[in-house]
Amino acid sequence: MESENVSDLNDAMERFRLVLNQCPVGHPDRATALTNLAWACLQGYIQNDVEDIDTTTSLFRDTLALRPQHHPDHPLSLYNLTEALNWRHDKKGTAGDIREAAKLYHELLPLCPEGTYLRSIVAGENGVDYVIVGCNGLPTDTSDEGIHLRRVVLELCPLGHRLRPRTLDMLAHAVKARFDQHGRIDDLDTSIQLHREAVSLCPSGHADCEAHLNNLAFSLMFRSQHQGNPNDLDEAISLHEAALHLCPVAHEFRDYSLGNLGGALVYRFKKRSDIRDMTRAITLYREALTLRPPGHPCRDTMLHNLALALKTRYDKSQVSEDLNEAIDLYRESLMLHGLDQSERHVTLFNLSSVLCSRFTQTQKSEDVEEAIAFCQESLAALSSLHLARHFGYMRLQGAYLSRYQISHDPADLLLAVKNFRLASRHPTQGFPQRIAEAIEWACQAEVHQHESALEAYQVCFELFDSHVMTRSSIISRREAATAVGGAQSLPVDAASCAIRRDNLRHAVELAEQGRGQQWSLASRLRNPVEDIESANPTLAHNYLELSKRVSDAAQSSATITDRAAADQAATEYRKLTRQWEAAVAQIRDVPAFSRFLLPPSYSDLQAAARQGPVIILIASQYSCSAIIVPTSGGPHHVPLSSVTLTDLTNLKDRFARAIREASQMTPKQSRTDLIVLLRILWNEIMLPIVNVLRHDLKLNYCRIWLCPTAAFTSIPLHAAHPFRTNPDGSREKCLEDLYICSYTPTLSALVRSRQMMKKGVTPSLATIGQGQPGAGKGKALLAVDSELELVHKLVPATAKRTTISGDAATRAGALEALQQNTWVHLACHGKQDPKQPYNSHFVMRDEDLTLLDIMEIDIPHAEFAFLSACHTAVGDEETPDEVIHLAAGLQFSGFKSVIGTLWQVDDSVAQHVVKAFYENMFPDLKDGGVMDCTKAAWALNRATHAVKTQVPLEQRMVFVHIGV
Repeated sequence: MESENVSDLNDAMERFRLVLNQCPVGHPDRATALTNLAWACLQGYIQNDVEDIDTTTSLFRDTLALRPQHHPDHPLSLYNLTEALNWRHDKKGTAGDIREAAKLYHELLPLCPEGTYLRSIVAGENGVDYVIVGCNGLPTDTSDEGIHLRRVVLELCPLGHRLRPRTLDMLAHAVKARFDQHGRIDDLDTSIQLHREAVSLCPSGHADCEAHLNNLAFSLMFRSQHQGNPNDLDEAISLHEAALHLCPVAHEFRDYSLGNLGGALVYRFKKRSDIRDMTRAITLYREALTLRPPGHPCRDTMLHNLALALKTRYDKSQVSEDLNEAIDLYRESLMLHGLDQSERHVTLFNLSSVLCSRFTQTQKSEDVEEAIAFCQESLAALSSLHLARHFGYMRLQGAYLSRYQISHDPADLLLAVKNFRLASRHPTQGFPQRIAEAIEWACQAEVHQHESALEAYQVCFELFDSHVMTRSSIISRREAATAVGGAQSLPVDAASCAIRRDNLRHAVELAEQGRGQQWSLASRLRNPVEDIESANPTLAHNYLELSKRVSDAAQSSATITDRAAADQAATEYRKLTRQWEAAVAQIRDVPAFSRFLLPPSYSDLQAAARQGPVIILIASQYSCSAIIVPTSGGPHHVPLSSVTLTDLTNLKDRFARAIREASQMTPKQSRTDLIVLLRILWNEIMLPIVNVLRHDLKLNYCRIWLCPTAAFTSIPLHAAHPFRTNPDGSREKCLEDLYICSYTPTLSALVRSRQMMKKGVTPSLATIGQGQPGAGKGKALLAVDSELELVHKLVPATAKRTTISGDAATRAGALEALQQNTWVHLACHGKQDPKQPYNSHFVMRDEDLTLLDIMEIDIPHAEFAFLSACHTAVGDEETPDEVIHLAAGLQFSGFKSVIGTLWQVDDSVAQHVVKAFYENMFPDLKDGGVMDCTKAAWALNRATHAVKTQVPLEQRMVFVHIGV
């Protein structure tokens, strides 16, 4: 600046100071005088003629204090202060200035209407845009204040603003970083929502499109690793594909996109074992490595990635060349890292894993010693909650286990278990990975007969419970339960472990805790709280209100198809879940309710045997046996020493084949194959149990409840029969001659049904039939209407009776009838969905009545349901221990006693069973007859005996009783 201009500026500043001195505090023109002096000082600072910017900023602050909100010059004073802050940030790089400027602009912009002069200077490149860019360049701050600032900056970028995509990304990174620190899944979901919007605002030609696609893919990949959702993984790969498409050969970022897609394909290969994914990943990595020749600053990363892919392929193919190349690549990468490199621990962990694999192959001790040393070095350098500690524990347990398998030193096994324990409980890792680690712990403890096996199973159940609880919809909970390999056998393996350790009570508890988790979780939200209401009405009200809100949120999320909306719903669901958990914790603080909703103890579960023993049949890879829970006293163990899990699987398949063949026979043809199988079932499985019931427990012709697990769930246990004659010529008795058999999905389900029994409920019966379901929904069932008429005639006239059939038998009509009546008889097509059991359904005139529909209604007054339809009491192959079928759904919704079917029903033949059943339920209609649902098992028992000459064997066996 020329000297005369500097002189003029100094003269102006001096005159403005004189004016200010003439305007003391309280003077009406003081704010104007402060502003004039401040602007003169700021001009000098901008032109480098004045060094003191702090005094200038203070003058603008004093002015703003004199022009509070609603003052006509308040917006102008806000703008003036932002200008001072922006210039100080521009010259000094002070982060606090740009943060404050952002908050001031957040207040200022709404005060500047479009078309005004102030708006034109505020919204320009040197105004709010400068602040946005400055804030986007700040380091990531995961504090609540830091996240809040990012949200404030985003509000400065309305839709259509050129900086909005970048600002969305910065907020997403901050929220994701907070997830890394604290593990709140809501933050991860929010990060994905923000990245989705950023992608949606960048068309394919946008300069930042490739970066935004990759960022969204990274977040989805991370959530897939954390929660096990396969859709997230597939979407992430599609996004990486799209990003690579935008980076053709010679593109400056092609190496990054090649690596990103390669990493996602490696992860999918680990999950699905499709060798095409791995082959392509290695090809992508090799191309990327050529783009990072020796001397490239990021060569070490690609060396690491290619080595990891080769090691992963070696684990499947056992080709030693892959292993040796991986070791060489890791060592080169390690040399490039240096001792102080922040990611050095990752290479050390992975190199240790490869060395362990080579030790297993060659048994050269120097490999495993080096592997252990690498892990210990890395763990020593990581903080206690560092995300990578989990992987360090995994690698270290692998090294100790490898050495134990060669040396058999017990100290190595102890150290391996210690690291299994640390890995499975490390809080910063996602539930699927921790569950997988706990499952591996249990497997290794079983193989090496280590005493920690039961602890490992218990950790699995606790982690599964927490994992499933984070899912907002019923279907997504099942996806979570099936996503982890090896988890399906946990309940029976845990129970078998406890049996082999002579702890039968704990075996009962573990079998119960691990089975029927879907029902258990759903029933938590319907738990009776009458006792709590008496002790503390406020706690009870809060719990019931939150339970309803969580349940409503879960149901509504099931219908959402938009991914972004589904993510938002999941976030809201988890917030409610945390509030619900806090309410439960408050209830448990009351001494009388310290075990509220905790896994039931043996004494709690024994209530299921109040009316007769419950027999749990355990089908494990380690042993097969039965546990009889008596009305009082400890459980009784019945070893099934001649039966293996493979035998049961074969028996199950042979039953399915024999029943299919029998359904094609005429009624008079002999069911030879079926008879042979029922005889095996009697001799090998049910006879040892009957011997204990009769000789040890002294029980004869009473009620018993069968609680099958795993392969046992697909075997008609109730129909076991010796098909032999005694020496005196009499027929040897079968199971149903000796006992009245019922089934229960879990002991808790039976206890819950008994607790919900109501006295003094006015009986009402709805008969629902659909014999003409419409095109594509199955053949016509010609006997349905006559079956409904028959039921009406055989039920006491004292019951209010309703019939819904034909065009009236719609989904809505059936749901209404279920909700308004205490007894229901349903005759129609039943369809089991083997892939998604919640879509199993009854076929109605319009839409199907699904298991999901039934689960969403709560009918505490309901008592009995007869399901005269196919496949209503058989679960799916993938999660047999969840017992997800239509009959169990009706029991869950409130029906205490249910008759269902295990396979296809012939509707014309079934009428004989229906007639005999109701005749036994109500033998004396003249006296009105008492409608007692607890008689259903006995009536079914009598009915199947009564129709032996009229109904083929497989159609007598098809009906089973569930519940009280």
